[in-house]
Amino acid sequence: MQLNQITLPALDVETARDFYIKLGFTLIVDGDQYARLQAPKGGTTLSVQKVECLPQGPCPKIYLECQSAAALDQRVKAFAAKGIKFDTLPTDQRWLWREAWLRDPAGNKVCLYYAGENRLNPPWRVA
Repeated sequence: MQLNQITLPALDVETARDFYIKLGFTLIVDGDQYARLQAPKGGTTLSVQKVECLPQGPCPKIYLECQSAAALDQRVKAFAAKGIKFDTLPTDQRWLWREAWLRDPAGNKVCLYYAGENRLNPPWRVA
């Protein structure tokens, strides 16, 4: 199996669509109720679908991996220059990832990160 599609709720599809385009996604389906975008690298797609109200409680988080810690820092600076606001700037985490967090217009959490080998092979890997 391969994970290749994620759909997120949005009160305003146009605003959410434009946000992900600013992050480098390519628009491939566009409508009033739904938009689908392709990730900047690879074939994974992300959709935003209109909802009347946002779900309450825990929600999924989107992780967008950068090629290096330096590339992560550069992207954060470039996105901030485009007016994208970050909840946290790039920070080295105790689980050996470097992460910067933001939210899309619907409040969905998005993490730009670099993990390198530690994503699949952390020192505490079980198998």
